[in-house]
Amino acid sequence: MNPGFLQTPIAYLKGVGPNRAETLQSELGIHTYQDLINLFPNRYIDKTQYYTIGQLQRSNADVQVVGKIIHIKTIEQKKGKRLVAKFKDETGEMELVWFRGQKWIRENLKLNTPYVVFGKCNWFNGIFSMPHPEMELLSEHEKGLKLHMQPVYPSTEKLSNKGITNRVINKLMQQLFLETKGRFSETLSDKLLYELKLMPKSEALYNIHFPKSQELLAKAQFRLKFEELFYIQMQLIAKNMLHKKKIKGFCFDQVGNLFNTFYTSHLPFELTGAQKRVIKEIRYDLGSNAQMNRLLQGDVGSGKTIVAVMTMLLAIDNGFQACLMAPTEILANQHYNGIKDLLKGVGVTCELLTGSVKKSARKPIHEQLQSGGLHILIGTHAVLEDKVQFKNLGLAIIDEQHRFGVAQRSKLWHKNQIPPHILVMTATPIPRTLAMSLYGDLDISVIDELPPGRKPIKTVHRYDANRLKVFQFLRDEIKKGRQVYIVYPLIKESEALDYKDLMDGYESIARDFPQPQFQISIVHGQMKPADKDHEMERFVKGETQIMVATTVIEVGVNVPNASVMIVESAERFGLSQLHQLRGRVGRGADQSFCILMTSHKLSSEAKTRLETMVRTNDGFEIAEVDLKLRGPGDIMGTQQSGTLNLKIADIVKDNDILKTARYYALQLLKDDPSLEKPENLVVRHAYAQLVKYKNIWNYIS
Repeated sequence: MNPGFLQTPIAYLKGVGPNRAETLQSELGIHTYQDLINLFPNRYIDKTQYYTIGQLQRSNADVQVVGKIIHIKTIEQKKGKRLVAKFKDETGEMELVWFRGQKWIRENLKLNTPYVVFGKCNWFNGIFSMPHPEMELLSEHEKGLKLHMQPVYPSTEKLSNKGITNRVINKLMQQLFLETKGRFSETLSDKLLYELKLMPKSEALYNIHFPKSQELLAKAQFRLKFEELFYIQMQLIAKNMLHKKKIKGFCFDQVGNLFNTFYTSHLPFELTGAQKRVIKEIRYDLGSNAQMNRLLQGDVGSGKTIVAVMTMLLAIDNGFQACLMAPTEILANQHYNGIKDLLKGVGVTCELLTGSVKKSARKPIHEQLQSGGLHILIGTHAVLEDKVQFKNLGLAIIDEQHRFGVAQRSKLWHKNQIPPHILVMTATPIPRTLAMSLYGDLDISVIDELPPGRKPIKTVHRYDANRLKVFQFLRDEIKKGRQVYIVYPLIKESEALDYKDLMDGYESIARDFPQPQFQISIVHGQMKPADKDHEMERFVKGETQIMVATTVIEVGVNVPNASVMIVESAERFGLSQLHQLRGRVGRGADQSFCILMTSHKLSSEAKTRLETMVRTNDGFEIAEVDLKLRGPGDIMGTQQSGTLNLKIADIVKDNDILKTARYYALQLLKDDPSLEKPENLVVRHAYAQLVKYKNIWNYIS
């Protein structure tokens, strides 16, 4: 069938017309025949199965039961009456109940005659009851033999008000199948259909809208989910391949003096297997003549900074400059101090450029950058200013890239004729499925083991009633010379409330940990930046043993001596926040602890979050649980939640199909990058159609 036909405006479909078309467009985004075909049901009412009364479950599902009415009575209520029929089969009894139209129903019901009843069952006073069931005499029902599953489509209040009910949408769908004769162009190659035992496209579309059985429905769903994910992966992988082919990069073929000196004489500890593997992947990229575009994922404390430093040294060994950009001044400062320490005595110049750097200090930085005398620049957005010109920028490292906009990143690209190699680092573990979908056009490296000597943080959940024991534990830790964080939740809606919670907490802590024996720092959002820095500084220097804060989560403070993190009202934090907070301790050689304090009132979701934190330290496992709890949109934040505008697949539930789709898309494009082989023409044509009619979403990485 001509694919152009499916682009016909929906108003032309029999039964639609201009008014209905307008409502379908505004409410469901249905503009064309194609959009209607891709309106997939949310669920199905299964009329292929008959239950006995003994099999009924308290599941609130629609069920179909065969039995006889053996007794009818009218019961008086406070308001009006209800009609109740006792309905029986060989396994038990239930009630059929009517609140309206009782006279007509009573006159037409036949006693001791087999009926098929259909509806939702309620469990009340030890018996199932079905209000206002659909009813049909068994003899009539068997003549019609309409054995099928009824689709239930997405709906809105406005659609219902305008009379566009589920039944109407079902009718329109039938009309569409009549007009198209149910024939739709195949979009996958014979090889894919054969290898994955997939249902043909026409059959899949028919069975998704009018399934004859659960088995056929499952096959149709698998086929359509695979196709959707396959074409998204095709686009991402093709984008990556094109990038490598088109965008030439500097070739760093020397592993020179600086890299080797640092590796043999200045490495503070033995690299982990994961770090070695990642450095190897990066070295391969840098020597390949194509621009590197790699995402480096590693949990808090996994040693991403060492990898970044060694990558910078490779750039400098090959005669280029490097820069590292962080989203906040505190993080930029921390990177600067850490990297300067690591590179002491290696003979590399390194400077810091943030909004706070005075004008007089900026001038020499600008000059050294242009002359090539400055090897590494670390900074915030200040690095992007037009005044900042490099002699030859070969490598740009971006920390926590989701905090930077696309336009800002492209500014870095244009600091040179040839764009620098890009390494994006994140300590926010992204579930593998999400990474495949959102960053599928970047190459991904993962550091999935912690450096040796790091002891896993012990996490426990304690209720407010245990507070005295928890405070005694803190005294013992402080006696050993350790430091403690106590964090209160931040609720954006109410700064006054946050402040009150924090001050109440601070006062009770000050009572239990009196001066001069104990010193306490406090940091919150209403303080001046200079005061915040002063309090932080005191804690970092060890002048205070306890840091009470709301905003410490934003602060990448590295205090190896801090070994206890207490999170107050932990049920009010999300999983990734809890994991980031926990990562603030465990940075030294001592055993560290994270104590999650809550009240006894917990939702089931909060319980799942706390149990997950206590069970595992693995950021990726935590991210997977978080994805299941919150869904993809929430995890990526509002600016990216629209990226996963999927019609039928669900990247959480269909994780395995996504992996399969990516594998087959990758094999196909490796074997036939231009899709020119005769057996791939179907795929080439379908892909072109999707791009032409904007049915593939542009993922921005």
